[in-house]
Amino acid sequence: MLDDAPIVFPSPTIPAAGRAEVFVRYLDYFREGLLAKTSALPEAELRSSRLPSGWTPLELVKHLRFVELRWIEWGFQGRDVGDPWGDRRDDRWHVGPSETLADLAATLRAQGEHTTAVITGSDLAAVGQPGPRWDGADPANLERVLFHLLQEYARHLGHLDIVAEIAGGPTGE
Repeated sequence: MLDDAPIVFPSPTIPAAGRAEVFVRYLDYFREGLLAKTSALPEAELRSSRLPSGWTPLELVKHLRFVELRWIEWGFQGRDVGDPWGDRRDDRWHVGPSETLADLAATLRAQGEHTTAVITGSDLAAVGQPGPRWDGADPANLERVLFHLLQEYARHLGHLDIVAEIAGGPTGE
């Protein structure tokens, strides 16, 4: 396991200082849940797919790091991030043979730290910077971007639950 700290669900009954804190808690929860589930899988399961779509758990970890990069840095902040689609090759998710779960987890956590800094340092109503992320549309505000990130994580963590269950690994919350 990458980290032995317990993953605590950010229950709606736990007081929060504001909406930004709620977003941070849920994103941290989903990020660490993803890493806990993948770290409990054997290496062979990390690099193989049990689904017709063909994605692997390692590819999912890398994909979600790039999702945060695309929406927060490239989109909301309007930064040049080099290759915002670096999680893809030949129109599908890709992880190179030398990429490890430990490396991908560290990169995802670092991206999460950046996301947290943006959330806590910005007004949720702030509108993102114009740029290629928006495909010519008006940029979204930070709150809308964060809702999108939450649905990405929740959806993909559900997908991983199915894969982990088939592989005999941990499922659910």
